[in-house]
Amino acid sequence: MTQMDEKPRIAFIGIGLMGSRMATRLLNAGYSVTVRNRSPGKCQPLAALGGRVATSVADAVKDADIVLTSLAGADAIEAVFFGADGVVSAAPEGCLTIDLSSVAPDIARENHRRLAEAGYAHLDAPVSGGVSGAEEGTLAILVGGTAEYVDRARPVLDVLGNIFHLGEEGAGQVVKLVNQTIVHVFIGGVTEGLMLAAALGVDADKAREALLGGYCQSRILTIQGEKMVKRDFVPGGPLKYSVKDLNMSVEMARDASLELPLAKKTLEQYQNMVESGQGNLDHSALLLAYERENTPIRVSPEKQDKLP
Repeated sequence: MTQMDEKPRIAFIGIGLMGSRMATRLLNAGYSVTVRNRSPGKCQPLAALGGRVATSVADAVKDADIVLTSLAGADAIEAVFFGADGVVSAAPEGCLTIDLSSVAPDIARENHRRLAEAGYAHLDAPVSGGVSGAEEGTLAILVGGTAEYVDRARPVLDVLGNIFHLGEEGAGQVVKLVNQTIVHVFIGGVTEGLMLAAALGVDADKAREALLGGYCQSRILTIQGEKMVKRDFVPGGPLKYSVKDLNMSVEMARDASLELPLAKKTLEQYQNMVESGQGNLDHSALLLAYERENTPIRVSPEKQDKLP
């Protein structure tokens, strides 16, 4: 038996910005990976690395030991898992399913229940760390589910990043929403800080470099702050997905009788941008909303906007 034969067979469904990087890492680690995406052309670079391109979800999972999904939201998850040609219709009984997508915790818990009834093991395991983390294998993998299933998934997930087992079903999704709330509020804070520097006559790029050596140093200031001062709004993550995540955060807080005024303000700004046709821009494009509200102040006014 070869080393590849000894590893579990993986089906990876959802070859987007994140999924393509994660599937690449698994192929490079010697796993047998079958890939499936609604737009098949996105799978071709993985075929060149040895991945098998499936013709359907059912084809992808028919002999899988582990199914990984990285999907855009609840509707896509429903179709992939429970649709006519989905995971439940075709995957071997006992297969371990791991959903790396972001979805509301109550939906994650219901998916756990439905998959268990159908005979499948399941983990909700949304990730944080962005495209760079997916490429480098440094993602934070936020896992909800039983310890037995986490142990079974560990060799595969270790290829993708650092595993944090946070509790039972849905716990991973709760912490992902906490993460998204902090990230997007902080993006707003970086935007306000750079706008303040520009308004008071200080070069925002120099201000950012100085702040990176102090207490507010962070990945957001490093990555999103750099995109702001370079006016590079090509998406690492489109802000339309931020609307989905922040909506879930605000709803989850409301259910817990908690108000999140900073998250609600950021959500309102993102929603306005989506409604104005800017939903495919990077999260850092929140800067454009602030600049509209504070005309004529601009960060790095000598630079042209870089758009997708």
